[in-house]
Amino acid sequence: GAVFLALGWAGWKMYLGRPATDLVRCSAMLMLGESLRESPRLEEALPVLEATLALNRRYWLHDEDLILAAQSNLSSCLDDLGRRDEALVLKREIYARRVTEDGVSHLSTICSGCSLAICLYTNHLLDETTSFSRDLLPVARRALGADHDLTLRISYTLAVALYETPGAARDDLLEAVTMMRDTVRRRRRVFGSAHPLTVQYEQDMAKFVGALDSA
Repeated sequence: GAVFLALGWAGWKMYLGRPATDLVRCSAMLMLGESLRESPRLEEALPVLEATLALNRRYWLHDEDLILAAQSNLSSCLDDLGRRDEALVLKREIYARRVTEDGVSHLSTICSGCSLAICLYTNHLLDETTSFSRDLLPVARRALGADHDLTLRISYTLAVALYETPGAARDDLLEAVTMMRDTVRRRRRVFGSAHPLTVQYEQDMAKFVGALDSA
């Protein structure tokens, strides 16, 4: 919001005079980019986030977490701008590097995997969304639990991909409905019936059930 944006600009003005090699200055640039993206002033945020990633690669190539954080923010901005094919390239790279650095069961890896699954879906790569989410979901359940927000998001993404696949078989629709019912039940219990995602999931579940009844 406005407060975050004001803090972003204040931090950048405070550290702007430091050398480009100063890590605090680079962190202030990243914060400015994040605050612009969330305002949302996406067209202004994009060059800031691109410059932040370029600086990280130039001066802190050894700091994997710093680079991945900058890539993640840039990919989110590209996604928000509708440049989803470019966002997808970055999200694939982020996930692959997270697996290498942290292992498949680490929270950061599962988080980047969830983001990748959603991006695959928004790029209409439904078969890949389905296969990737099928692999990711049991990992999330073991590492985070079946009620974790990320686990529920992955489950939802898989269910939607199954439902929206052209010519989906009745068995796929049945699996989507079963999965969505479980996901809605868990989200309602953990986050409440009024949560925006709970409401969205319930609305989608009604569509799934209708499609199954008509199949």
